[in-house]
Amino acid sequence: MNLEASNENLYNNADSFAMAFDAAWNDCDFRDDKDKKIDEKILISFDKIKTHPFLIQNPIQAKDIALFRIKLLGLS
Repeated sequence: MNLEASNENLYNNADSFAMAFDAAWNDCDFRDDKDKKIDEKILISFDKIKTHPFLIQNPIQAKDIALFRIKLLGLS
């Protein structure tokens, strides 16, 4: 699934990024993949949304938001 093509409204803000990250993470379905570390899973998810303007301009903050979302939603 190409999440970049399916998401028309990409804004350069944290909320837009969080929604795109959640969709990318869920699309990867990591539930049964216990061998990959969180950082690897984040990179795989980021690859699905690599053209998101917030990720491009704020990669450090994007990773912080991703880690927060994983912890907040119990995604790990």
